[in-house]
Amino acid sequence: MFLKPDYNLKNIYEIDLEELKQSGIKNLLFDLDSTIMASKSGCYTEKTLNWLEKVKKEFSIAVISNNHNEKYIEKVKAVSDFPLVFYAKKPDIKAAKEYMDSCGMKACETAFVGDRPLTDVLCGKKLGCKTILVDSISADIEKPIVRFARKLERICIR
Repeated sequence: MFLKPDYNLKNIYEIDLEELKQSGIKNLLFDLDSTIMASKSGCYTEKTLNWLEKVKKEFSIAVISNNHNEKYIEKVKAVSDFPLVFYAKKPDIKAAKEYMDSCGMKACETAFVGDRPLTDVLCGKKLGCKTILVDSISADIEKPIVRFARKLERICIR
């Protein structure tokens, strides 16, 4: 099935970086909200920052986000030391493809990581990347209606 991710994990910390490296992956493109940062928080947890430092030693990383709130974007830019692409309109691939092309990234060497099958996984698949679906990084504090919506969305990938 086209929406079925290559990997379906509990969170980003379960990503087997060594396995990705051995399979030829050199680049990781991340969704932002609920993937590597609690939604609309504008800050990373210490655990995430430490994990990202480890990842940056082995991979080129960037964020591809649909967010278009200027105040929020500025807040995220202030705490991020890697490339950020906003206004992406995923699952449309134009913004992600332009970024990849500008950096010389090959799809076969790139994994797209996100928390939404209908935006992140679909975008990654359309780009030709490996795809990694993770649950929300802040799943334990999300509202019940959000959790319900996530469960409904994941029905399409079974």
